[in-house]
Amino acid sequence: MSVPAIGSDSVFAVLNSALDGLTVRQNVIADNIANVDTPGFRATSVDFETSLRSAIENGGRTAVSAKELPTDTPVGANGNNVDLRKETLAATQTQFQYQLMTRAVSDRFALIRTAAS
Repeated sequence: MSVPAIGSDSVFAVLNSALDGLTVRQNVIADNIANVDTPGFRATSVDFETSLRSAIENGGRTAVSAKELPTDTPVGANGNNVDLRKETLAATQTQFQYQLMTRAVSDRFALIRTAAS
């Protein structure tokens, strides 16, 4: 009987995919904020939850992809549509989600250690 490596089950795959998606979102938000005053810059957002939901429905066996999408924020006079308040809120929310996911990974490892001892 083959024993899977610790951290190689479908729960870890889903948690890892969520962390990857949140990392992409953090990078996109940082790029949006960095370009708040760049004429003609168009902000984007990240959707990975749709793909993650599908992966969960398939037992964590399908790949999760993060898609960058244009935001629907109105464009200003300089052609830029970055809303600093919206981006700051999104950054804070994403940070909390990331902390939650890292806590879930840590708790999962603790559960495995407890079960193994």
